[in-house]
Amino acid sequence: MIQSEDGGPKPGQQVIDVVLPTYIMKPEETEIFYPSQVKAIASEVLESELAGKEYDEDVSKEQIVAICDKIKARVKGECNIPRYKIIVQVTLGQMKDQGVRVASRCLWDTGTDNYASVKYQNQHLWSCAMIFGLYTE
Repeated sequence: MIQSEDGGPKPGQQVIDVVLPTYIMKPEETEIFYPSQVKAIASEVLESELAGKEYDEDVSKEQIVAICDKIKARVKGECNIPRYKIIVQVTLGQMKDQGVRVASRCLWDTGTDNYASVKYQNQHLWSCAMIFGLYTE
């Protein structure tokens, strides 16, 4: 490798950062995904975003994406869980005297990974939010 006079790489030369493993296999006690905290956040977001709204098929996709982004941002910002991957899934539908069951399956470590599920409904629509916290080793 050709180095400059100060020992660093030459200008324009590609620098490769090497990241070594941390070998942290479990989260600290203060860095655990607590479903109760996440449920409170998701409930607040669903209530603020959907209260008084009617179901509109044309804008529901944008609503769902916005709700997912807000829940994910608030969970990452308010809960101290830096090594967790947060996955948010929101389902939104119209109230039409139908029965709906939302389910999910995952393969995970029961010691560190967890989830929270929140539902919301008003006269015109229903919604279910599932938030998964997966610990990244």
